[in-house]
Amino acid sequence: KAARIILICMSSRSNFEIFGLVIHGFDFKEIDQRIREAAKQTRPFWIVTANPEILLTARKNPAYWQILRQADVRIVDGFGLQLMGWLCGARPKRQSGADLAFEILRRAEKENWQVALVGGAEGVAEKAAREIRKKFSKLKICAADGGQIDAQGVGDAEASQTLKKLLEQKPEVIFVAFGHPKQEAWIARHIQDFSNLQIILGVGGTFDFWAGRIKRAPKFMRRVGLEWLWRLIVEPKRWRRILNAVIIFPLTVLRNK
Repeated sequence: KAARIILICMSSRSNFEIFGLVIHGFDFKEIDQRIREAAKQTRPFWIVTANPEILLTARKNPAYWQILRQADVRIVDGFGLQLMGWLCGARPKRQSGADLAFEILRRAEKENWQVALVGGAEGVAEKAAREIRKKFSKLKICAADGGQIDAQGVGDAEASQTLKKLLEQKPEVIFVAFGHPKQEAWIARHIQDFSNLQIILGVGGTFDFWAGRIKRAPKFMRRVGLEWLWRLIVEPKRWRRILNAVIIFPLTVLRNK
């Protein structure tokens, strides 16, 4: 059966296909190269940190599927997705959204780029920005909760005010933390509005890590693909989401193949 799956899957050295969407198993070096290529064309580079939950939602929601398809890359965020890549005969690298975002912060400080944090629970983006400044003293960074966003990426009055301020600040990098599918819908709606934008990506709960609100799994658990187990231990209320990622997603992919 595994051999049949490999034959059916469309894959390259690092890329593979899930539910009709190409997943890019790039490491940061490859992602950075593509960011540079986009910059030469004076266009923003959109990264989706693809994980099982996002892909399961896209499978059921054609409009969301189309939104994800617009992104420049959909990286492998999570061991479950990497495992599916292996079964598809690919050799994808796993690049968590939190780790990727941190590398982008490092690049932004070096390039003297303005970074904006948008979304997250009330006050979390601001606290995350304060913690980031401790690690990147020269980084230009601003933050806003961003108001309420619906599944189509449309915001309330507070969200409109946040967008207006962001347009005035002209950031080169925007991290969006409204949770899927809202953050991707918001990005699709506004990506072309920012004149200086270089990089934009949805980061889910990354602000919680940066703000110290939630502790990340120890490095050894991340290396062996057990970060989901750590999240279950520290946040038991996430059990449905983890069930989707660890059990429902692989079974759905295999049945689909």
